Amino acid sequence: MNGAIAVVGIGADGWDGLPESSRRALRTAEVLIGAPRQLDLLPGDHCPGERIPWPSPLRPAVPGLLAAHRGRAIAVLASGDPSFYGIGRTLAETVGADRLRIRPHPSSVSYACARLGWPLEAVETVSLVARPLAALSAALHPGRRVLVLGEGPETPARVAALLRDTGWSGTRVRVLEQLGGPAERLLDATAADWPYERTDALHVLALDCVRDPDTLRLGAAPGLPDEAYEHDGQLTKRYVRAATLAALAPAPGELLWDIGGGSGSIGIEWMRTHRSCRAVAVEKAAERAARIERNADTLGVPGLRVVTGPAPVALAGLETPDAVFIGGGLTAPGLLDACWDALPAGGRLVANTVTLESEALLADRYRRHGGELIRLAVAAAVPVGGFTGWRQAMPVTQWSVTKGSEEG
Repeated sequence: MNGAIAVVGIGADGWDGLPESSRRALRTAEVLIGAPRQLDLLPGDHCPGERIPWPSPLRPAVPGLLAAHRGRAIAVLASGDPSFYGIGRTLAETVGADRLRIRPHPSSVSYACARLGWPLEAVETVSLVARPLAALSAALHPGRRVLVLGEGPETPARVAALLRDTGWSGTRVRVLEQLGGPAERLLDATAADWPYERTDALHVLALDCVRDPDTLRLGAAPGLPDEAYEHDGQLTKRYVRAATLAALAPAPGELLWDIGGGSGSIGIEWMRTHRSCRAVAVEKAAERAARIERNADTLGVPGLRVVTGPAPVALAGLETPDAVFIGGGLTAPGLLDACWDALPAGGRLVANTVTLESEALLADRYRRHGGELIRLAVAAAVPVGGFTGWRQAMPVTQWSVTKGSEEG
């Protein structure tokens, strides 16, 4: 194809591990672009093209670098499989997939599973490359096997410290270095006893997750224990939260506005349903906004965006949501209208309240737009003298609705 860019995956085994089709693309390239470590794996007598290391930061430099060499035969080097947490995605978004000729090499994850005897389809992979360490927390469940793509030589020690600090100190941690190359090595210890401050920069971590006996159990479904959250009382309680998430019906890739975030529980559990789900928590109190950020880190969704300010003013400029939850501030002038107007056709809105004034607003919107208006009542068994009785929590009125195309 005229103007096609060759994207060649290469492993720690270097030139010797490449198939002939990949070698041919590298031999005939006029321009070779890659990380210095990758470029050093190519023999000069076989690959005479001009060598250009990626600048830092990489992503914003890609369009200009490719444009500067338009009309020349370009080959881009990538670690392992370019389409697996690699440069392949950035290139496809920059020039279009039809201009790429991707030649994958076995990924580090494939190598790791081969060495450990783990079934690839049953393993969860978490990348910490240019991502917060806290992102690992959501993947930790007893008995699960997790592969972690590290960012540098300090990553294994940082991961071990996170596991110790969050109640997973019994987890077995294995570091597989230089997979597929002559310097391949395995390091093996528990998080509690991890002795290595630094490892080889080219590595994969393998975790056999073990929860400490006194660590709170967090399931994968919405409705985490209230004790999982730091809060000042502004918290959608567990059973109401589970019903609220069911009404919001998160799907992969969707964006939620969580308005009146409080402790952030709705946005956090929305994001925990799938790694591609996104959320913006809007909270007017700075102290609570900071608390939302801490809860998001603790519960493994550091990507939750927190906007500090009163709604509806703070909603200006936010990306169009797929769903909106209003957990506080319903009586703020213009809030319901702003949220309704922001939703596209097919978008969902869920609002909860415990006050008569806000309930009247929801009843009016129910008459105008339909949907479902319900009351949630939860009672808990408590001691009554020497017996047991029910203690009723304040009932919650919930309105949920899907916006029709005729209401845009």
